Amino acid sequence: MKIQIVIPARLASTRLPEKLLCQAGGTSVLHHTFKAACRSKYGQQVVIAVDDQRLADECDRFGGRWIMTSVHCPSGTDRIAEVARQMPDTDVFINVQGDEPEIDPQVIDRLGDLMTQNPTADMATVGTPLRSLERYSDPSCVKIVMAHGDKEGGRAIYFSRSPVPHDRDGMTPEKLAAEPPAAWHHLGIYAYRRDFLAWFADTVPSPLEMRERLEQLRAIEAGKTILVTRTESAAPGIDTAADLEAFRQRLAQVG
Repeated sequence: MKIQIVIPARLASTRLPEKLLCQAGGTSVLHHTFKAACRSKYGQQVVIAVDDQRLADECDRFGGRWIMTSVHCPSGTDRIAEVARQMPDTDVFINVQGDEPEIDPQVIDRLGDLMTQNPTADMATVGTPLRSLERYSDPSCVKIVMAHGDKEGGRAIYFSRSPVPHDRDGMTPEKLAAEPPAAWHHLGIYAYRRDFLAWFADTVPSPLEMRERLEQLRAIEAGKTILVTRTESAAPGIDTAADLEAFRQRLAQVG
């Protein structure tokens, strides 16, 4: 099975303009993410899906392979589907967000392994145990509900910004500390099969997807199988100037 890591890289960003080109420790955010992805056991196959020549030039500067994609792609998944059409011999594509410079390469490994070991799965993604009541109630923290889930993960049956699964007797810190986890935080890294990407690109957004603003619900509503693997912590992504400064400080401490 051939597995390809793809980093969708869009130049435009709302809260931190052109964040992928921002520097931390003399290296762009995009380059940091690329280096992290290359440390995966699937890291021999990394391509960056850019939408602007400036990003392509940055890839050339650090020696990264890139493919130009449309600036009009509505999502990162659509951008990867565009790449997939140019790679007919690849079976599975792993989506590593360009603004995740501290992603754990072992998380990428587990996604690739999960798709290899479960040939009927359409997608795979990652969750981490949700231990905080504050985060459990926070709509910016996307939650996963799993069927027959255990302490290592399971099959996703819903994603929501609401505090789910709802505990009728009241969620407590003790329940959130339990094993298997009572609630899961979804992390935005995915693996997809080729035929799933073709289906996704040709399918309009579903009603639940539009309501929650979560594209993975398009797959859930269509009956697609999404498996979830566990990681112990969420690597902080970069969305704001404060996130970037915090990343710079962490780099300085280890450098």
